[in-house]
Amino acid sequence: MSLTAMSPVELPQPPQFDNSAAERLHRQQRLAAAFRLFARYGFDEGIAGHITARDPEFPDRFWVNPIGMHFGQIRVSDLILVNHSGEILQGDKPINAAAFAIHSRLHKARPDVVAAAHSHSVYGKAWSSLGRLLDPITQDACSFYNDHAVFDDYTGVVLETSEGDRIADTLSSRKAIILRNHGLLTVGHSVDEAAWWFIAMDRSCQAQLMAEAAGKPVLISPEIAHLTYSQIGTHYMGWFSFQPLYDKIVAEEPDLLN
Repeated sequence: MSLTAMSPVELPQPPQFDNSAAERLHRQQRLAAAFRLFARYGFDEGIAGHITARDPEFPDRFWVNPIGMHFGQIRVSDLILVNHSGEILQGDKPINAAAFAIHSRLHKARPDVVAAAHSHSVYGKAWSSLGRLLDPITQDACSFYNDHAVFDDYTGVVLETSEGDRIADTLSSRKAIILRNHGLLTVGHSVDEAAWWFIAMDRSCQAQLMAEAAGKPVLISPEIAHLTYSQIGTHYMGWFSFQPLYDKIVAEEPDLLN
């Protein structure tokens, strides 16, 4: 039974827009909120980490955070617009070279992807050192069942677009990738979805690290893992799961909208 079938009240749906300007502002607000939330979850690590949102009017351009600015201080007005050639089109601050090398290639390879998120979160990078996929040991981990990959070739800081191409090839049509000895990267059809998958994936890494430290986890059967994925691993559920977090962070830190 689907979540919508269980409720007599229609669940909220992603918004529709009449023009690119309104959609752009919506994506920018979600992007700024995602950075504030990443700061709350402790996903900040010096100058590392980036989340991007494709511009709705110009698909070869994306919005990203300026390098060296703390996630917890980012506002809509701080976001930088860059194209796939690396030209900064709006904003007066530099961007992370690794952000460009990875995200420009992901956005080019995946026209369906609106947003991509990456940071050096503690549990994500700890799990990445094992070079393994997550196992279906919890309901939440089933969001990634057969829908994530491992990029098993760490070569240092990603500064070349050729490595961004290889990461995009390994990700393929999936929602997430574990970059070995590096961390996690998630994508989505909305900023909301990409940010939620990152939060959920980092927590799934934490849960499996803890479970394996205590003993041998019992795996969910492939049949049930696949069923659970169909219930909670969809684009809609990724978007919907982010909404309470967005409402909370905007209520507590409304300056992010400026």
